[in-house]
Amino acid sequence: MTALRKGLVPAAGALLILLLWQAVSAAGVFSSYVLPPPSKVMETLLRMAVSGELAHDVRISLLRVARGFALAFALAFVLGSLRCLFPKSEALYAPFIHFLRHVPPLSLIPLLILWCGIGETTKTVIIVLAAFPPLYLSVVKGFTSCSPVLLDAAHSLSCGRIRTFLRVILPLALPDLLVGMRAGLGYAWRAIIGAEMVAASTGLGHLILFAQQMSRTDRVICGILVIGAAGALTDFLLGRLLARLTPESRDP
Repeated sequence: MTALRKGLVPAAGALLILLLWQAVSAAGVFSSYVLPPPSKVMETLLRMAVSGELAHDVRISLLRVARGFALAFALAFVLGSLRCLFPKSEALYAPFIHFLRHVPPLSLIPLLILWCGIGETTKTVIIVLAAFPPLYLSVVKGFTSCSPVLLDAAHSLSCGRIRTFLRVILPLALPDLLVGMRAGLGYAWRAIIGAEMVAASTGLGHLILFAQQMSRTDRVICGILVIGAAGALTDFLLGRLLARLTPESRDP
């Protein structure tokens, strides 16, 4: 019953939006070219799903996001570990990281196309650049927020630097790591859609751009809905993982 009550409010909100959308379309406030009715959008969405076109683009975008996100997390974890084990090493790369934090990854697409072409490398680099900063900051926060009392206790037990990191720091940093993963995943989805609109012939971003070029507003809206659903689903799965591994945490 509790789960049912929690689901009723979002469902009511979604139904209200659909009814308002249908009412605006029926009243002719906007032409069907600008804002097609929900029934037409759902019909188009179902047709794309049945034909397999939608599943193909979703699979490609998911693979790109997974590949780029995994690389971004690995890089953030390695640099964050260096920051924890050898604090002075951060001076070598911290200025470059903070510089990249303020550079929109999509602004680098023209340069990356010149360097790497329009293949998968460009899209992967864009995702890494977008997801890396929040991942790195979360990793560093988790690794540097360990209680000094616990570190002193590990030192008194003759634990070396590596063992202290693996047995004390890493387990305590897990909640911050998972929270950073959720933030980084959101940035990864934003980046891949933009990259696919510029340098791709497949994927959800290309689907939306191609539909706009063909003046198919219903297909554009379908693409937006699928992107939101895919991003929400991956975020939900990471949230469940966070709740399972850190029971004391609560899903935000």
